[in-house]
Amino acid sequence: MSFLEVNNIDVYYGDVQVIFNLSMKVEEGEVVSIIGSNGAGKSTLLKTISGLMHPAKGEILFEDSFVQSAPPEDMVERGVTQVPEGRRLFMLMSVKDNLIVGAYNSRAGRHMNATLEEVYALLPKLQEREDQLAITLSGGEQQMVAVGRGLMAKPKLLMLDEPSLGLAPILIKDIFQTVRKIADQGTTVLLVEQDVKHSLSLSDRGYVLEHGRIAMEGPANELLDDPHIKTAYLGL
Repeated sequence: MSFLEVNNIDVYYGDVQVIFNLSMKVEEGEVVSIIGSNGAGKSTLLKTISGLMHPAKGEILFEDSFVQSAPPEDMVERGVTQVPEGRRLFMLMSVKDNLIVGAYNSRAGRHMNATLEEVYALLPKLQEREDQLAITLSGGEQQMVAVGRGLMAKPKLLMLDEPSLGLAPILIKDIFQTVRKIADQGTTVLLVEQDVKHSLSLSDRGYVLEHGRIAMEGPANELLDDPHIKTAYLGL
């Protein structure tokens, strides 16, 4: 059985179907990328895995348990954490307080101080800025706070939704280096990203999502070399 397994799910916004009979899996310890254009259903897929939305059909298993009907707070308690697109920080709270908010579940709360030290070790600039209000940070620093807040929940599976969105190229490189470090420290990562070259370069496997359906899947290095990927997503 896979660490995370999604089997034949359909997902709707109201009467509009967004995801069609989608199946995918993530093994423990992997970095898996989901790539696709705007409106392909990538964010909807993450919201469905994290319990913010529920499939009309199909199953989701996490660590051998059926979770397709589980509420989001239950998914966080199980170890599934989503870092949303757009950061969603509390702008008038300090960096440290934004991080601590991430440790609200009972499993993470018991280890909050130790986890905070681990986050500061991974992202030392956050410790330098811990007393600053989030609103005073650069876009790249705010994204690092959002990632750090996700790590404070002590995730087994960390899902990142467009972490490079709106950042300058040099900061994008920093974000992806951080994702690589997180994976190297043992956290499984599911990455939704429009920067196809960077995301596939650090991933083990990838899925291409087009119009709510899986169009391609395979080892990340093979997808990077695929002519369709080069033409449609890399502009080559």
